[in-house]
Amino acid sequence: MTDPTATSQLQAYPLLSKIHGPADLKKLGLKELEAVAAECRKRVIELVSMNGGHFGSSLGVVELTVALHHVYESPKDRIVWDVGHQAYVHKILTGRMSEMHTNRQYGGLAGFPKRGESPHDAFDTGHASTSISAAAGMAAARDLAGRDEKVVAVIGDGSMTGGMAFEAMNHLGDIKSDVLVVLNDNQMAISPSTGGLKNYLVNIPLNKTYNRLRKFVWDSISLLNNDLGDTAKNAVHRLEDGIKAAFTPGAFFEALGFRYFGPIDGHDMEQMVKALREMRSLPHPKLLHIITTKGKGFKPAEDNQSKWHASAGGFDIDTGKALQTSGKPSLPKYQEVFGEALVELALKDRTIAAITAAMPSGTSLDLFQNAIPSRFYDVGIAEQHAVTFAAGLAAGGFKPVFAVYSTFLQRAYDQLIHDVALQGLHVVFAIDRAGLVGEDGPTHHGSFDLSFLHAVPNLTVMAPGDEQELRDMLYTALYELNGPVAIRYPRGSGNGAVLRKEFAPLPIGKGRVLREGGSIALLGIGTMVSRALETAGLLAAEGLDPMVCDMRFLKPLDTGLLDDVASRCGHVAVIEENSVIGGLGSGVVEYLHRTHPGVRVTHFGLPDAFVTHGSMAELYREIGLDAPSLAEKIGNFYRATPG
Repeated sequence: MTDPTATSQLQAYPLLSKIHGPADLKKLGLKELEAVAAECRKRVIELVSMNGGHFGSSLGVVELTVALHHVYESPKDRIVWDVGHQAYVHKILTGRMSEMHTNRQYGGLAGFPKRGESPHDAFDTGHASTSISAAAGMAAARDLAGRDEKVVAVIGDGSMTGGMAFEAMNHLGDIKSDVLVVLNDNQMAISPSTGGLKNYLVNIPLNKTYNRLRKFVWDSISLLNNDLGDTAKNAVHRLEDGIKAAFTPGAFFEALGFRYFGPIDGHDMEQMVKALREMRSLPHPKLLHIITTKGKGFKPAEDNQSKWHASAGGFDIDTGKALQTSGKPSLPKYQEVFGEALVELALKDRTIAAITAAMPSGTSLDLFQNAIPSRFYDVGIAEQHAVTFAAGLAAGGFKPVFAVYSTFLQRAYDQLIHDVALQGLHVVFAIDRAGLVGEDGPTHHGSFDLSFLHAVPNLTVMAPGDEQELRDMLYTALYELNGPVAIRYPRGSGNGAVLRKEFAPLPIGKGRVLREGGSIALLGIGTMVSRALETAGLLAAEGLDPMVCDMRFLKPLDTGLLDDVASRCGHVAVIEENSVIGGLGSGVVEYLHRTHPGVRVTHFGLPDAFVTHGSMAELYREIGLDAPSLAEKIGNFYRATPG
């Protein structure tokens, strides 16, 4: 997908415009590689300033990406990018330069690696800590098939705090397959990394004694491929091992079966190329530790790495200042309403604690972190641990609130069932990014939480239709319930509801009627409540008289309201921003079929498919959840089945 504007822009990149794949990089010398890196960095800044996207991470791996594709032979050699939000330069260098202006746009390139998009994308990624496991599997397949390709896993941005990464290394060290793990150490996830591993790694580059000895050992490694005698080789290895044990985390990684090398400057092209060439020739599992700066080359991003982890676009590439918009005041985001409400309550209640899995700013728990640091816990990218840690806090008499993205909670489903719900512990799950999330696409759409939560006993599940309901639901979850509670809410801004200063408890398992009517009832939950009202307006213009209900609770389901609806309306349409399988619609259909078999029910939600990336308006239109599409389909349903 090219256009004249994109073609003219490419003329500003004399080297990149001639690179159609990694093979073209192999012809270049060191100075030319450095010039390519500079053009890549410029192009990423330009792209994100227009389209938005993940920013600081891609800027931090420019030299690494250029060096990898110079040394390795993609797509024969397999390069797996953990999370994948740092792969923009990888896409630029693998034949997609002319299409990068479509990145994250509807019908354009995905914002993450995607196997169906390019043979150079070895594995679909979007969640953290998966790369080493995938690489180990690829290496095992290679070994079983007798092939000779190389396999590389690039992991960083806090992903090494995820337990899955260590599970993979433990296994890889046992099977001893030839895999290179590049640890891109920038001391950051979205916000600064936390935990013992971070503290372990951060001291290494600062150790002067180690840095004086490192060059000698590193130079000695290259001698091992020459005709040295066994005695000399063993001496170098012993010296290397002794220095690592004394000054580096090498002892830790080597205990898992890896050869450890580094740390080296990840922005020094000469060092990177030399190191990767050495790594490519060495068999067995090895880990190359590189030190990088998130946001490298764009001063605003270097100065405020959390803010510039990602950008919505629309900023000046020289200053980083946001460009002028329509001038309309922006509405508060749901996550901000949640974060502020939690702080209000916790300042009065010393038993409330807040937990995040490396997402304090992404969930607005940074407000809690700043206000009450003693009761704030960032466990790193470790959702499984976060849930069971919350269970322990609850068992100890506290009220833990775990704020987590919908798709990330998927990673801790067993802990939710076994460690929280089974014991009836009072843990509150604040589930952010529920429903579609726009340009981040299928790896981040919260499509399934109502479905997978619906099946869990002892769990109360609710979703607010506006910002005030979110505040009241949080209060209800903390003070009107004793067992596990889940509140799911969307990404982005609310409806502009006027917020009350005081909190009001909600009656458990009770919805509300927002619009009286008698011909057909529209039942919405969460984001689809406002959509149901909008749709009702369109249907009313066609002569129908729709009733609109905000169900509020998925579990317990308001069967009393359903009985009332069935007594007044012969037709019911359920609208939810969740998979059509297993959510609110499934519960309503099951109940009405059993108790009111004469009522006709139709159901609208996310399709039984992975929804692509694009703007919210484009995605709603594609799947038929925009108001005009809903009005047309509901009107046809009513007219086709008179009752």
